[in-house]
Amino acid sequence: MRRPMLPIAAALALSLVASAQAQDVASFYRGKTVKIIVSTTTGNGYDFYGRTVARHLSRHLPGNPTMLPQNMPGAGGITAANHFYNLAEKDGTVIGLLQNTVPFEPLYDNKAARFDATKLNWLGSPNSEISLLLIWHTVPVETIQDLRTHEVSMAASGVNSTPAFYGRLINELLHTRMKIISGYPGQGEAFLAMENREVDGYPTTFWSSLKTIKPNWIRDHEVKALLQYSGEPSPEFKDVPFGPDLTDNDEDKQLFLLAATSLTVGRPFLAPPGVPAERVAALRKAFSDMFADPDFRADLEKQHLDEDNPKSGAELEAIITRMYASPPQLIERLRKIYGTER
Repeated sequence: MRRPMLPIAAALALSLVASAQAQDVASFYRGKTVKIIVSTTTGNGYDFYGRTVARHLSRHLPGNPTMLPQNMPGAGGITAANHFYNLAEKDGTVIGLLQNTVPFEPLYDNKAARFDATKLNWLGSPNSEISLLLIWHTVPVETIQDLRTHEVSMAASGVNSTPAFYGRLINELLHTRMKIISGYPGQGEAFLAMENREVDGYPTTFWSSLKTIKPNWIRDHEVKALLQYSGEPSPEFKDVPFGPDLTDNDEDKQLFLLAATSLTVGRPFLAPPGVPAERVAALRKAFSDMFADPDFRADLEKQHLDEDNPKSGAELEAIITRMYASPPQLIERLRKIYGTER
């Protein structure tokens, strides 16, 4: 007669532990300030997402701490990633937002990436990304075929930044002739260079950012979208070719889709390794709850920011783990493309 009581007692014990942990998390965060470090300059999509999260996350985190957004640009996001892994406080008072290729920098064997992405605590992402290859409207190219015979200059930040990497990838897989001009501090400066005709285009423009930063470019036909790429084609761009479909080589197609994995993680938020498990769990839940919050969604919509297919922290962790377990021959090819200009 007593045995049926054991599961009930165990469930009650677990409930008491969870309740105690929630109280501990609330006690820890109450009255504290949580830094949200964004790994880019100000005035771009990552910055807008980071500041929007800063306005809403506190309501969903026990203890309701103050959120303080900060920017830490450098080395295409690697500076911030190294900071999270090696220097940031590991108590849950520092979280951040990285460019979506940064978690895979160690996979590409980038010696500057002094972190293990599989040991970082991934918290969630509000969206997945569709990336567009954009050319200024006066440049005499209309298709990817034109890019195979006509050299164009494409802006990027660091040589290992997202646009630089994808520019090299597209050159390699689709045999285009894009000359990558590195050294622009961020996307805003690169876009200004396009408008001033210093460069012809930008190889990796997230649709979510473009709608926010330069909505007139599409409306007024200031730019031409020659290519889209992500985990799958977007129905919003039915007339823009999908990168992996433009190659008949099966391995090249797999490589393109593998490289686009980073776009599926969207705008990944994280905490350093070593944060107590109950605080990581609270942060992950806070992000999931915030993504479902109508006020958060309305704030994004007001800024023309997407919340398309958000990812939980566990989903981000699984995507990143799978990427690191990719076939060795594909990883080796990615490393060669990544290191072309280093």
